[in-house]
This record gives sequence, structure tokens and C-alpha cells, in this order.
Amino acid sequence: MSNPRKPKASSADGITAPLRHITFRRVWLASVLSNLGMLIQGVGAAWTMTQMTSSADKVALVQTALMLPVMLISMPAGAIADMYDRRVVALVALSIALAGASALTTLAWFDLIVPNLLLLLCFVVGCGMALMGPAWQSSVNEQVPSETLPAAVALNGISYNIARSVGPAIGGVIVATVGAVAAFALNSVLFLPLIVALFLWRRVATPSRLPPEKLGRAMVSGVRYIANSPSIKVVLTRSMVTGGIGGAITALMPLVARDLLQGGAQTYGIMLGAFGLGAVIGAISTTEVRKRMSGEAAIRACALSMGGATAAVALSHEPVLTAAALVLAGACWIMAGTLLNIAVQLSAPRWVAGRSLAAYQAAGSGGIAVCSWGWGHLTDAAGVETALLVSAGLMAASPLIGLWLRMPRINARSQDAEMLADPEVRLALTGRSGPLVVEIEYRVAQENARAFHNVMQEVQLSRKRNGGYGWSIARDIADPELWAERYHCPTWLEYLRHRNRSTQSERAMEQRAMAFHIGPNPVRVRRMLERPFGSVRWKDDSPDRAANEVLTVTSTPGGTT
Repeated sequence: MSNPRKPKASSADGITAPLRHITFRRVWLASVLSNLGMLIQGVGAAWTMTQMTSSADKVALVQTALMLPVMLISMPAGAIADMYDRRVVALVALSIALAGASALTTLAWFDLIVPNLLLLLCFVVGCGMALMGPAWQSSVNEQVPSETLPAAVALNGISYNIARSVGPAIGGVIVATVGAVAAFALNSVLFLPLIVALFLWRRVATPSRLPPEKLGRAMVSGVRYIANSPSIKVVLTRSMVTGGIGGAITALMPLVARDLLQGGAQTYGIMLGAFGLGAVIGAISTTEVRKRMSGEAAIRACALSMGGATAAVALSHEPVLTAAALVLAGACWIMAGTLLNIAVQLSAPRWVAGRSLAAYQAAGSGGIAVCSWGWGHLTDAAGVETALLVSAGLMAASPLIGLWLRMPRINARSQDAEMLADPEVRLALTGRSGPLVVEIEYRVAQENARAFHNVMQEVQLSRKRNGGYGWSIARDIADPELWAERYHCPTWLEYLRHRNRSTQSERAMEQRAMAFHIGPNPVRVRRMLERPFGSVRWKDDSPDRAANEVLTVTSTPGGTT
């Protein structure tokens, strides 16, 4: 007899559910080929560097050159992804990566590659992929329904790791038989299917009645949202720690193959293939792990297992044992990364999804890029075995961070709330009029004062996340039931954005605060222009009429802020 309390498994829960959607399927299949090309190029670049120099520092810098752009330009890339058509942004980014890969192929063909030039061109390719990352990842929710989003995120991880499971081995064979030039050339060719898939995507964008943000303000908005989002800050910190410590095993893989296993390019490719095979297993298992374990428990299990696997790689001199340890390390690495990625995607509303994912990429890749350089220096000083053992010890100890920064409990995506009509306005305003001061008066029974104040602390974070600043809450000393909430928005246009950035959960939080209100009159909301004459254009005589156009507003009853 079936258990009536246990919900039936939905078809949307399956890992293959997103592949039923043609756009996602095309992009996903093409991304497998693109990732395959990138990994083949990575093998060629890393092995080329080992042939040009004996410095472990230089070898590790190949990974730094590919990952550092993610840390440096991910926030502008995320802002661009949120401001413009994500399909077009991805196409431009792929063109940059293709140009870098083509230049690398051409210079290698003419035997003009030197270590610094190799690092520079890897950096250019990395810049293209860093620009593409937020646009690609934040567009997933436009290609599949929200209920299949976690599976789609896991599939994107699988896409990379399917390529990782065979790409390095293929790259090792190509480099060993026909040379690194062929690896670079194949990477250039394998960018093309993804470019075609994006051209075929007929993206339907929801038009906004407000103009897009400027790049600088969009970046500030993204940083402000993350700074006032405790769950995202926890995920970013855990991602940076995991990436920085765990990145040692991939940064030093060429030296594991060369120094610990006494192998060549083919051995290096096979070891990376074992790591990638484990990563595919880990990505496939992520959905089941999310059902059985909390995010914190899963991240801890991954860290402890990866620490043990890294220690085994450090101590082993047998290719079979090393490969087995790398399978486990790869599974834990991608599972942790996928769990962290899902946490960011489900925490961030649509308007800031690209910037939140960019911050996630910057945190993880920044940790990898910076620490890879450090792992290289440690290897030069103490050897590969010691560096990997240090990494293993730190990884095994990293779950202690969870005592202070516990992974948030997130089960469903933050859904955007319905658009609000503009408030009643009887003053001629432009988009640049401001600052705007918002005051909200509540009347709260004295016995509920503490509970109301606690709820308002959460409301404070919501106001700040969505664009408010200078927030305060005050209580009238002559009338203790009267409370006044006050905050600012820099301009009228920013206030209109602020009103419509709230998620359903944030709107529910505001309603909880208003539910404390007592008395015959509703909550009173005042919206005041702080500089009523210095910032309002009574007559538009600017040549740029669009910038100073008076916004059309409609009146709305009630006190919705």
C-alpha cells in the first residue's frame, strides 16, 4: 500500500526533463562540443607550457589565465546580461573567445608562441567565456519552466563534465600525435555549433516599461543586492573557499602526471578524463542528493570526501589508484559546485539573476585563479606531494566554516511579484528627479512592538536590496503606538524600479509588517521630493529630449510602497 503522505515523483524532477525543450536541447548539445574544445585547448596549453618551462609557477598560471577574467569582469558581464538581450551578449562573447582561439592557433602554427604570449591568449579566450557565463546561465530560466530549473543547472554542469570526461583524454592523444596546434585549431572549430544554436534561438523578451539601467548603476545595484542578501553572501563565501582550496588538484594536474606518475601528455589526458568522469557522476547524482540531504550536509560530505581523494592523489604513484581517487574528487567537486550554483539561481530574482551568477562565478573562479598561483609557488618550494597534502588538509577542515556560515535552506525560486501601478503624482517629474524620500507610518499595539521591530529588520534588507538607502525605523516618544519607517531612493526612475523589484516573498514580508497596523485608518505612505526645484525640469529645453522626458504616471489607491 502506498504512503499517502509521500508526493508522487514529477516528470519535472528527472535530470533529463529540460532536454524536452528544443532551445535548451540545442544550446546544451552545442555547449558540450564547445566545452570539449575548451578542454582540448587547455590540455594543449598546459602541456605546451610544461615543454617551454620547468617552473611549476608558470604551469599553474595557465589555469589562472583562463580563470582570472571571470573574477575581473564577471560583475560587468552580469550587469550587461541583465541590461541587454542575453542571446546577443552570448554571441558577442563567443566571438571574442573565437578570435582569441584563432589567434592562438595561427601563432602556434608559425611557432611564435612563448610563455607570456600563451598566457595572454588564454586570458583573451577566458575573457570571452567570462562575458558569456552570466548571460548563458541566467538565460536558462528563459529556456525551461521554473520547475525544471534545478535539473537544467545540473545538466549544464554535466555538459562541462561530459566534455571533461573525454576531452582531456582526446586532447592528450591529439597533443601526443599531431601536436598542440591541432588542439588549438579544433577548439576554434567547436565554437561554431554553439554560435549557430544561439542564432536559432528566437528569444521572446518581456518588454519593460522603464528604460534599462546604465552600466555603472547596474553594477552598483548588483553589488547592493548581494551585500543585503545574507543567503547569497554565504554561498559566495563557501564557493570562494571551495574553489581556492580544491583548485589545487586541477592546477597541479600536469605535474601530477609528469612528476608523480612519470607520464606524458597521454597520461595527463587520462587523469583529467578520470576527474571528468567523476564529475559527470557527481552532476547526475546532484538531484538525488538534494532530495536526501540538506545543502549544508551535502557540502560538508563533498568537502570531506574531496579532502581524502586529494590526499590519495598526493601519496599515490600508481596510475590506476590515482585515477580512482580523481573520479571521487571530480564527483565531489562538481556536486559542490552545482549545489552552490543552484542556491544562487534560486535565491536571486530575475532582474538581478545575471549579476548574482556573475558574483558566484567571480567568487569561485577568483578563488581558483588566485590560489592556483599560490599552489604553484608552494609546489616550487616544497614539491607536488606536499602542496596536495596541504590542500587535502584544508579541504577536510573547510566544513568548520558551516558553524558560522551555514548553507541557506532554499527549495523554490524567488518568484517575481506582479508589477505595481505607479503612485499618484501631481508634480511634474522626470526620471532624474530626486532624491525621493519615502515615509511609512504604522500604528502598532504596544504589546506587539518587539515582534514588529523584528519583522522590520527583514523589511530593511528588502528595501536596501531593491534600491533604497538611508533606511531607518523610529518610534514616537509621545505616542508609543506610532512608528515611522523612512528610506531614500536616488531618483524617481530608481524609485519606480525599486517598487517593482520585490519578489513574492518580499511582498509577503511587507504584508506581515502591515498586518501589525491597528486603527481605523490605513497605513500612511508619503513620497516626497527632497529637492523640489533644483531637480525638476519645468520646461524641457535639453537637446536630449529622451533623457528628460516627463514620465507618464497613473494613480493608485492604497498605501503600497
